[in-house]
Amino acid sequence: MTGGVQSVARAFGILEVLAGSDGELSVSELAQASGLPLPTIHRLVRTLVDLGHVHQLPNRRYTLGPGLIGLGDRASRLLGARVGTDLASLAERIGETANMAVLDGERAVYTAQVPSRHSMRTFTEVGRRVFLHSTGVGKALLAQLPAGEARRLLETAGMPGQTGYTVVDVETLLDELDAIRLAGHAVDAEEQEDGVFCVAVPVPGAPSPAAISVSGPTSRFFADRTEEAATLLREAATRLAGRFA
Repeated sequence: MTGGVQSVARAFGILEVLAGSDGELSVSELAQASGLPLPTIHRLVRTLVDLGHVHQLPNRRYTLGPGLIGLGDRASRLLGARVGTDLASLAERIGETANMAVLDGERAVYTAQVPSRHSMRTFTEVGRRVFLHSTGVGKALLAQLPAGEARRLLETAGMPGQTGYTVVDVETLLDELDAIRLAGHAVDAEEQEDGVFCVAVPVPGAPSPAAISVSGPTSRFFADRTEEAATLLREAATRLAGRFA
């Protein structure tokens, strides 16, 4: 690896460490987490601060900077444009809201959505971060990871009960992930929000773990449509995989 490329990789490594911390870190903590020497950390962090991608707090600790917000927003819009046609087709064929989400640390973040044509529909704001254990997309994301990594994310993030149907036990959810891998789809049966049913599948070949889903009110979209929705979702996921190739 050349010096220039190595510096870029190290700089992004620092950003990923900060993103994974969900808080603030000192230079020494960054060095420990990244495995880089302190002089290298100082140089890279100073550059990232100057670019606005890292912010130095008054206590001389560091967080992600505001410069990343614009980059993330533009990246999200571009990704949404790439998958919009497929999501629109899903929303039309199933008649419910179609979503895409990617793994973001210990949460799922919605990156694109096409709403249902119905006046009564589910709505999730693009950019919203949600727990993995209680959402269809979250479980579809977890199912793509090795069991040990899935366990670590669940234990680190916690598993609060969002509704009376939420699975809040790690072992129970790990067993469910095994079933999801076999079935090829995940279900959120009112586990994130009362009155909402969701089916989700992984997107193979995405640059980072990704999933797509359809969701709607249980008065109209419920368990007996799971196989229909899963089949259409898998077809769409295969098309999306081609876009990432």
